[in-house]
Amino acid sequence: MTGSPIRTLLLWCPDWPVLAAEIVDGVPATGPVAVLHANRVVACSERARAEGVRRGLRKREAQGRCPQLTVVEYDPGRDARAFEPVVAALEELVAGVEVVRPGACAVAARGPSRYLGGEEAAAERLIEHVAQSCLVESQVGIADGVFAAGLAARAGRVVEPGGTPAFLAGMPVEALGRSALADLLRRLGVRTLGDFAALPAGDVLARFGFDGALAHRLAAGRDHRPLAVRQPPTDLTVTCAYDEPLDRVDAAAFAARALAEQLHDRLAGHGLACTRLGIEAVTEHGQELHRVWRHDGLLTAAAIADRVRWQLDGWLSGSNGRAGARPARPTAGIIRLRLIPDGVIAQAGLQTGLWGETGEERERAHRALSRVQGILGPEAVVTAVLGGGRSPADQVRLVPWGDERLPARPGPPAGAGADPTAGGGRAGGDRVGGGRVGGAGLPADRGGGVPPWPGRLPPPAPAVVLPSPLAATVHDTAGEPVVISARLAVSAPPVRLVVGTGQPAVIVGWAGPWPVDERWWAPAEARRRARFQVSLADGTALLLAVESGQWLVEAIYD
Repeated sequence: MTGSPIRTLLLWCPDWPVLAAEIVDGVPATGPVAVLHANRVVACSERARAEGVRRGLRKREAQGRCPQLTVVEYDPGRDARAFEPVVAALEELVAGVEVVRPGACAVAARGPSRYLGGEEAAAERLIEHVAQSCLVESQVGIADGVFAAGLAARAGRVVEPGGTPAFLAGMPVEALGRSALADLLRRLGVRTLGDFAALPAGDVLARFGFDGALAHRLAAGRDHRPLAVRQPPTDLTVTCAYDEPLDRVDAAAFAARALAEQLHDRLAGHGLACTRLGIEAVTEHGQELHRVWRHDGLLTAAAIADRVRWQLDGWLSGSNGRAGARPARPTAGIIRLRLIPDGVIAQAGLQTGLWGETGEERERAHRALSRVQGILGPEAVVTAVLGGGRSPADQVRLVPWGDERLPARPGPPAGAGADPTAGGGRAGGDRVGGGRVGGAGLPADRGGGVPPWPGRLPPPAPAVVLPSPLAATVHDTAGEPVVISARLAVSAPPVRLVVGTGQPAVIVGWAGPWPVDERWWAPAEARRRARFQVSLADGTALLLAVESGQWLVEAIYD
């Protein structure tokens, strides 16, 4: 614990959870607004307080006092994100800022008071700068220690050096922020911080424990820890402006290499390497172009230069192209180029392959596909990622080349095949897997905790999954439509299939149904259907689905 508290300047933004809701979610802070956590008010706007709303009230009581009250759920992440610009604005004038909580930050007062003309002048300068930069009202308090400075900020006071104990003495014990302790102290006749600070420290520790001892130090004007200053993030971005607009690919490539080497040197100076690179360009006519490149290895200076050159080539030589795949060419040359290392890791933080670095063939393929992306855009080159799901369309996710290959849904363990409870069912050919899967009461997966997706189709998997299912009709021997009851009973064996407006095809074998009743607890996302595998007389095998009485062709087997 520290002996003498540090002279501290604390900037406080009143009702910050309410202001954060306005900044992030657009809730007007000028109206009656209350932020609730665990059904109790933790912050409210000035107009809500005028209507009688107070912290600690239950939701129903607060709405009873103010019927037009707007209720917002407490979100500490939202408060922190909204407060970051305020901290950044403060760091433009002072160094060594500690974020006490979203809405309050502290700094040692010695430095700002010396180069801003005194403590009061420093307080006014910081309030004005935050208001101009972030459009946020704030108050500043200066005292000996963070705790006392926080109470001084609520009153907008500058407590003279050495006067902190006297300033705290008249404060009620509720100012400690410990409701249970304050209630106990009041029942014992201790009503102010001065009365609490006058108690012997040993008796306080024996009666109230360690937390009570810390509160006793605060009441006496002695902080229990020094300022924990925040280290501002290192700015690794490199920017270059050009007097002559870059409208030729060769000139842009030359500029890209110089800027890439500058970025690589800056990263190397901090022991970092880039895995995700943002490229921004501004044209002479004010057009802003932005693209993010990803790489599964470390981007060297040459690799960064290549990607910047490819991207500039794609922008400067862009046109409407075939099927509009390529972006339109900018109407003017590029006057400013900026490289942003969006993803960085320690330079030794990526493990190489078991037998050395990446092979030359793989690197050539990577360069070629990245080159195509620079011309046609990131969505023009995609790869398939297998995952979980019950239908073939759910099990495949297309991701742009270079992005993280994460499945949309967790998949079964490697080697998992048909559902273990699949029965003998009906089957009419080698192409069609037999079985009837109910999707309930299946054994838990033993292969690592990944769900086995009950109701998943048995192998083999279809070769072609249609992006949009085709409407179809299925008839029996009498020419009547085949229907599926709510109990999954088939009205008659299917014998003829018509896809769209095509010619009828004879069904020589079929298997199913495999029922799926997904997300029944969310009506907007609920989906209930049954799938069939059918084999046609011409040798074609199809995957059909029945949903809301409509037959659909989902996939084609090889």
